[in-house]
Amino acid sequence: MNAPTRRLRIAHLYPRLMNIYGDRGNILCLTRRCRARGIDVEVTELGLVERLDPKAHDLIFIGGAQDREQRRVAEDLRTVKGEALREAVESGVVALAVCGGYQLFGKLYRESSGAELQGLGLFDLWTEHPGPDAERLVGNVVAELEPDNGWRGGTLVGFENHGGRTHLGPQAQPLARVRSGAGNNGRDGTEGARYKNAFGTYLHGSLLPKNPRFADRLIALALAHHGDDRELGTIDDRLEEAAHRAALRLTGRRR
Repeated sequence: MNAPTRRLRIAHLYPRLMNIYGDRGNILCLTRRCRARGIDVEVTELGLVERLDPKAHDLIFIGGAQDREQRRVAEDLRTVKGEALREAVESGVVALAVCGGYQLFGKLYRESSGAELQGLGLFDLWTEHPGPDAERLVGNVVAELEPDNGWRGGTLVGFENHGGRTHLGPQAQPLARVRSGAGNNGRDGTEGARYKNAFGTYLHGSLLPKNPRFADRLIALALAHHGDDRELGTIDDRLEEAAHRAALRLTGRRR
């Protein structure tokens, strides 16, 4: 008897507006890694005014953008997609939010001008830009992922470029602890945030191709959400592991 077909359903939010530093590469990475294992992948792109079905997806992704694009997205994310997105995350759907998307998943983003964008509030955090003369937090990052539910975590590498300083509230759990780089704010040693199966991070690069184990963690959680807890199986990760090691060496030299 043949095993049931495996399938991963991905929602890509605002792919044309929130796609800085190659964030779309994260979708390509997830797709390739699934198909290499015989897992069918369905990617649905959702732009402005398009509603999200909270039961139609196993993984939701949003990338980063400049302040101008974030202003266009913020209200739509909160008023058009917000209720469904919160419902999805509360039910265990996996979400990955990068940079600007990460900021909008928090409660508030205060721009360098002082103008404020209201966020979704999925993460107990807020972000503020110190002002137009403040130094940006730019460079390569190495961080240690926080372990969870028997998963040992591991090393996360990527590239950050943000003016905002993100501060975690008492209910927020950091995604990782910075070994090199600035992370959330350059002071408290945290990088990103996590709530249930929703993950936020400042790391571009693209993030997932350089961090194949983290990519597989997201895939496994997403499949498990609809009852598929079978092992993923191994694939040829020589190029991905080489990219990960190269990022570690580069960061070490710059330190």
